[in-house]
Amino acid sequence: MPDVNLAESPLAWLARRKDKDGKALISDEEFQAGERLRADFWFAHMTPSVTANWSRLLGSGGTRHSRSPDHGADIQDHVYAAKERVRRALRVVGPDLAGVLIDVCCHLKGIEASEQNLRLPKRAGRIVLQIALRQLARHYGLLRDDDHHDERSVRVNHWGAENYRPRIDEDHSDGASHQ
Repeated sequence: MPDVNLAESPLAWLARRKDKDGKALISDEEFQAGERLRADFWFAHMTPSVTANWSRLLGSGGTRHSRSPDHGADIQDHVYAAKERVRRALRVVGPDLAGVLIDVCCHLKGIEASEQNLRLPKRAGRIVLQIALRQLARHYGLLRDDDHHDERSVRVNHWGAENYRPRIDEDHSDGASHQ
């Protein structure tokens, strides 16, 4: 995995920025989830290649040092496992959120560039990214389903009158017999 200059990382920028209430724009868990996706993406060599790959011409590993015969297979297994982790994570968040994760986390595009690429409305990219990162953090086990909810946001409201209690009548108006 390449080193990432955190000054150039869109996720690090969001993690450092505060909203009007002084809270970070993305949580630590969301930042970690995005970084984990990026690490697997780069380790799996899923980035577009613009140059020729000369490694096959160099023989096993391209060095004079002897290696075990299955060394290349071990590396290939790790690369394949990383690809599967990326595919599984993107499948879990779904196609509507995967694009923004790939743009921002993996290709290190800015939010504005990702908005243009995905044809999102202006200023919607950060919100879509937050939703995607939250789903990704849940997938990685960094957040539970009940994190980021207060009691008021998940309470079911009833629209009946005060002290309303539903009744179950034995008498059915349609005349059908229910057993």
